[in-house]
Amino acid sequence: MIGGFRQVIQNEGAGALLTGIGPTFAGYFMQGAFKFGGYEFFKQRSINVLGLETARQNRTAVYSVSAASAEFFASIALCPLEATRIRLVSQPGFANGLIGGFGKIFKNEGIGAFYRGFGPILLKQVPYTVTKFVVYEKVAEAVFARLDKSKLSNSAQTGVNLGSGLIAGFAAAIVSQPADTMLSKINKTKGLPGESTVSRLIKIAGELGLRGSFAGLPTRLFMIGGLTAGQFAIYGDIKKALGATNGVEIAK
Repeated sequence: MIGGFRQVIQNEGAGALLTGIGPTFAGYFMQGAFKFGGYEFFKQRSINVLGLETARQNRTAVYSVSAASAEFFASIALCPLEATRIRLVSQPGFANGLIGGFGKIFKNEGIGAFYRGFGPILLKQVPYTVTKFVVYEKVAEAVFARLDKSKLSNSAQTGVNLGSGLIAGFAAAIVSQPADTMLSKINKTKGLPGESTVSRLIKIAGELGLRGSFAGLPTRLFMIGGLTAGQFAIYGDIKKALGATNGVEIAK
């Protein structure tokens, strides 16, 4: 990771580290809204359909289905901005920022270009999101089962959310790394005429191999671990402020 930072700065300047920050911020802001909001929505719908006791007995399934459903809609929102981000990062000078890159892709390649990587995004994001939420819920559940949550300070509860989110981020990064690598590859270049997305994915997977699929994992663990810890700290504090029922309470 350190070597990668040095190489980018040496070859392209420190400013290159911020390439694609516009679509990254906008895309993951929108995706986060759909993901976390959708997760709560689908979890509540599951509880309403199954009943609280049945949901408690099958909470891992409830967490998994809720997370997968939320991510499907979140990925629809993310896909155009993710395609723009990858193009800006992989092709220096392609366009000037989010609006320029988005407009250039739309004008030259049509709306379909934004969803060229939708399949790979789902392959990456659905396992990532399911792992993230299930691991978070399970770790937080295990911690609060050994502590009296009512006696914990607000900062201590936030600390539990941070720690649970960090572990969840590590697990999610590992699970989704191969699909993330293929997503980057498929958005960098156009396919051959008439070549389907599935054919391209199979070809890319063969070229990468197992080791190549996990290239860059330490950097992604650092990024996703920290990001997810922060997300769940905010998520937990907002739910606490709103008095929303947590998956941990459902588990009781």
